[in-house]
Amino acid sequence: MNQRISRFQKTMAQLGLDAFIVTNPFSLEYLTGFQGLPGDGCLAATPNSLTLITDARYQVELESSLPKDINLEITRDYYEVAHKVLTGPKFQRVGFETSVSFQLYQTLSKLFGDALIAENGVVEKLREVKDADEVATLRKSTALASEGFNELIKHVRIGQTERQVSNWLNNWMLEHGAEKPSFDTIVASGYRSALPHGSASAKQLEKGDMVTVDFGFYVDRYTSDCTRTFALGDPGDELKKIHRIVYNAQELMFDVIKPGANGQEVDAAGRDYIAKQGYGKYYEHGSGHGIGLDIHEGPNFGPRWKSNISEVNNVMTVEPGIYLPGVGGVRIEDDLLITAQGNERLTTAPRKLIIL
Repeated sequence: MNQRISRFQKTMAQLGLDAFIVTNPFSLEYLTGFQGLPGDGCLAATPNSLTLITDARYQVELESSLPKDINLEITRDYYEVAHKVLTGPKFQRVGFETSVSFQLYQTLSKLFGDALIAENGVVEKLREVKDADEVATLRKSTALASEGFNELIKHVRIGQTERQVSNWLNNWMLEHGAEKPSFDTIVASGYRSALPHGSASAKQLEKGDMVTVDFGFYVDRYTSDCTRTFALGDPGDELKKIHRIVYNAQELMFDVIKPGANGQEVDAAGRDYIAKQGYGKYYEHGSGHGIGLDIHEGPNFGPRWKSNISEVNNVMTVEPGIYLPGVGGVRIEDDLLITAQGNERLTTAPRKLIIL
């Protein structure tokens, strides 16, 4: 954690900031270990000190767990206290996150006036490159996700509802070490598999259905994100064809992912191939994103992400898909680690089409 704080304070100095107010809950946890809910406090940071400001609900826990070099202030007036901590002639440029709500911006603006400086993604950018402990934890998280999928396909049956499949997977993951899901588990079958984010419904699984399952679960506070599409009996030639195309597209993306690759070229490796196969208009989302404390972190793979450059120890999803309205769809999503040599796939669940 000391290294994270040092990097953050160095970044503040490079930006010419005298102080910074951190409110994003994942960034607060990253810098201090504080596991509060959104809106439960803030961090008043200077190049030489950190003050975590929260309320009495967390006092006892933080007094025993907070690193000794981080000051603790207990109050309900988080931002008034932040202003007191950062008051004085040496605080002429106080950074804040552009992601804050307009209401919070108004509060900060009244307190800090012209000293307030909007900065985009300062801590978030630091979080993109994982340290050794984070990589080890993400290995555990993605390994459990792979194991969960391998168990799921032993239990899926025709006649079950999508919601029953989702609940089975959720229960298995929680019983085997996961803390909680990072989003509502997606199970979309048959014609509904053409919905990229189709929530699990009361629809029953039928013979010949393609079934897409997209899920992510936290292990030791770090999340996985995995998608697999399988079939219940023969789904027909076209759906088997698009599964092969998506599989091949992902392979092409794996081949170009390495340090220095930008998000646009990684996306193009898969998207251009899908377009050449005649399905370009049916691939309607980005091709990947970082994961860590949050389910969606940077960098990103997609047509508009040329400025997003892969670095060693980014942990990324790679998730091409094809979705045919009224027919069905396929998405395959894996988590991988950017290494000095290229990349290492962390998700080990089978990727080729499974027909149950």
